[in-house]
Amino acid sequence: MPTVAAPRPARPNREPVPTLSWPLERILFLMAGTMTGLSAVLSATVSPWFLLLTGFVAVNQLAFVALGNCPSSWVLTRYFGVKRGWSR
Repeated sequence: MPTVAAPRPARPNREPVPTLSWPLERILFLMAGTMTGLSAVLSATVSPWFLLLTGFVAVNQLAFVALGNCPSSWVLTRYFGVKRGWSR
């Protein structure tokens, strides 16, 4: 005669673990600050041509302010699902 397994006890209700979700603007400022600092260090130690990286970061920040989007914001929203902190 086959044995029947006893029913499993119900799992206790667990509260969902809150996730750290930063808004898009905060992530963009973190990335811009990191790249600007990195380019400053690299231009002082390796080559002054790394200042072009600072210029590229500045152009992207201006594009985000003026247009509401920049290449980094498109990548973060499309591929990583990052949400804006404000709606347009």
